[in-house]
Amino acid sequence: MSLQLLITLRLKLIFMHTILGAGGAIARELSSVLITNNQPVRLVGRNPKPVKGATTVAADLSNNSQTSEAVKGSSIVYLCVGLKYEVKIWAKNWPAIMQNTIDACKKHKAKLVFFDNIYCLGKVNGPMTEESVFNPNSKKGMIRAAIATQLLNEIKAGNLTSLIARSADFYGPGCKTSVFNLLITDKMVKGKKAQYLVNANQKHSFTYTPDCGKALWLLSQRNDAFNQTWHLPTAQPALTGKELISLAAKELGTEPNYTILSKGYIRFGGLFNNTVKELYEMLYQNESEYIFDSSKFENAFGIAPTSYEEGIKQTMLFYKK
Repeated sequence: MSLQLLITLRLKLIFMHTILGAGGAIARELSSVLITNNQPVRLVGRNPKPVKGATTVAADLSNNSQTSEAVKGSSIVYLCVGLKYEVKIWAKNWPAIMQNTIDACKKHKAKLVFFDNIYCLGKVNGPMTEESVFNPNSKKGMIRAAIATQLLNEIKAGNLTSLIARSADFYGPGCKTSVFNLLITDKMVKGKKAQYLVNANQKHSFTYTPDCGKALWLLSQRNDAFNQTWHLPTAQPALTGKELISLAAKELGTEPNYTILSKGYIRFGGLFNNTVKELYEMLYQNESEYIFDSSKFENAFGIAPTSYEEGIKQTMLFYKK
């Protein structure tokens, strides 16, 4: 083996990228970008599926020692965990997962990128920015605010090099847990009416998942991006639910027919379906405008987000196949 090859292999080991929470839409997009850029990738989950170009490690992230072992040897760790959508599970596991990840990154001197949502902000009047204060008005939001504060306190104390990257509700090819995909894409591809939550006349931002993957990679490569919060690139202006459904219908060559799922309907449905029950407290996000501002990232990196027209086109193409 040549000296140059040995050096190359050694450098790859030094710059190991570890994704905690393999299998989700964001982890999938991120790992694809990392592999395309010839980066060594480690995918960590309870039962991670093999991915060409990456190594997999099985670990329970609620276990401190298993998390530490999974992070060992990493230069950058991405926390992209997606727990089952239940408050009880979040309350039990999220604080432990965050603390275990923090402990592991501190121990192994790895930088941490936390992929977050905006539940911690609660209902915001006007655009949501990185400066918006935590004001959760849901149980899930309180949990997200608490774990984000856990991380921010470590950053403030100088104990950890980290950043928080947030997205709005997201959509994109293969997003199994996206409300957009579940209620609009899946329904329309099957020839059914689309569904929309509460009010289709309010503007609502959605982040395209391939943009998330690219943005997380770019953030990880800039030292000056750490120790602060970023909103991932999201198209502006935000569209109404009616406009989004019309774009999807255009790609399918069908009429933009849809039904509204009211709060009363969701409350009743929650009597029979726990996921629907868990959704009820988050419906405030659909009652008024939900505007996500990512201008900080766009200005810093000179990158425009994918338009809704293109993003929905690619999403519908994926499902039609």
